[in-house]
Amino acid sequence: MNPSVPAQGGGVNTLVILFAIVCVAALVTPWLPAGYFAADVPVSLSSFRFAEESTPVRWFASGDEVGFLNFLFHGLTSGSRTSAAVGVIALLLIVGGAFSVVNGTGAIDRGLVRLMTLTGHRPMWLLASLFVAFSLGGAVFGMGEETIAFLALLLPLTDRLGLPRASAVMCTYMASQIGFGSSWMNPFSVAVAQGIAELPLLSAAPFRMAMWATFTGVGVAFTLLYARRHMCAPDAIEPAPDAPEPAPMNWADRSILAIVLGTVAWIVWGVTTQGYYLPEIASQFFAMGLACGLVAWLDGRLTANRIAELFTEGARLLVPVALVIAAAKGMLWLLGGTDPHAPSVLNSALYGLGTLLDDWPPLLAAQGMYLMQAVFNFFVTSGSAQAAITMPLMAGLGDLVGVSRQVAVVAFQLGDGLTNLVVPTSAVLLGAIGVAGIAWTQWIALVWRFVLLLLAVGAGFVALAVLVGLQ
Repeated sequence: MNPSVPAQGGGVNTLVILFAIVCVAALVTPWLPAGYFAADVPVSLSSFRFAEESTPVRWFASGDEVGFLNFLFHGLTSGSRTSAAVGVIALLLIVGGAFSVVNGTGAIDRGLVRLMTLTGHRPMWLLASLFVAFSLGGAVFGMGEETIAFLALLLPLTDRLGLPRASAVMCTYMASQIGFGSSWMNPFSVAVAQGIAELPLLSAAPFRMAMWATFTGVGVAFTLLYARRHMCAPDAIEPAPDAPEPAPMNWADRSILAIVLGTVAWIVWGVTTQGYYLPEIASQFFAMGLACGLVAWLDGRLTANRIAELFTEGARLLVPVALVIAAAKGMLWLLGGTDPHAPSVLNSALYGLGTLLDDWPPLLAAQGMYLMQAVFNFFVTSGSAQAAITMPLMAGLGDLVGVSRQVAVVAFQLGDGLTNLVVPTSAVLLGAIGVAGIAWTQWIALVWRFVLLLLAVGAGFVALAVLVGLQ
């Protein structure tokens, strides 16, 4: 999964960045003008009014007062079971636990190894099939860190086949990030952003599915072209140590993979035809984890205690993300909240940005939002964290400049996901290319033109979303 708060490799933890922002917010809020949009007319620049008094912030508050030391608790308890932060945090913890159980069964590992075995004698088929598989992993359940383990398993095979090591990184890590950024259901990125933007989960899924297919096709084409140009004769390669012989797939592995695919179909059906939202989707993921755990228990590969431990470990890994979401919501509370009709510094900031972009047509305004998300990803590489920090502002800004909230989410997910391929602040990127023995400067030299192409395609999809009135 790719939701973790970055703290490895000497990077600054997202919580530290957020806490610094919270401190600044607490200091400046009493000195900045608060504003609101009139309640009896549509929200627009002309309906904005400055409040007579600023928003006071105390060190410690009781009751309905606003206090600096209260921000985290307020952020954790804000919203409801169908909204951020409580509902989104509950979804993340359950999804994290469920997928930890699925990963703990080893079925996905064996499935990918089996795919490698079936296509190993056809190098281009191997790369193409792995690219699609890992792109799906990124799109469906936010695969990210897991690609490093698969990359270590794949490298001996690509070495023997004479394939360049960079192509192994492309069909694992790169594929997962392309899927992550163009996903229609990623629970750690799209779902969080749509929840914060108050949009139905999986809304505009057909548009995003087409987007995923396009980006994945472009990625496959680039990977195969690069591999063909740099492929060596297999007998010219220094033999690599043999990887451990993987366990063969059995009935349990096939059943678990079928359960995962069936759950995806169930969720798509429930959201599109039954109106399922956070509570139902969380329960569907829990049912998936429970069913996969039961199959693994019947097969004797996991005990009941181990299943419970895996679920707990998966939820624990997402606690930092939950805290990031809570801290971001608490920060907005210090700024006066997100109610457009109540005085807040955030409303004043939206008015200022809206005034700046007022003369811009929606097409250009959406591209500006896309660029802002791409730049912000250099500092905060966690998709969930970036959604929690930026989406409240971007959603409101879109309302003011004529860009729909759905388009704002598209700009967010593409700006976040695509730049993960190059930003040196991504610990997972550095880990993946490090396993392959590729320096960051070498990697940039290989992919910078391709990343620019992806960003251009992303700009095209943002423009298309505006033109078709994506809602």
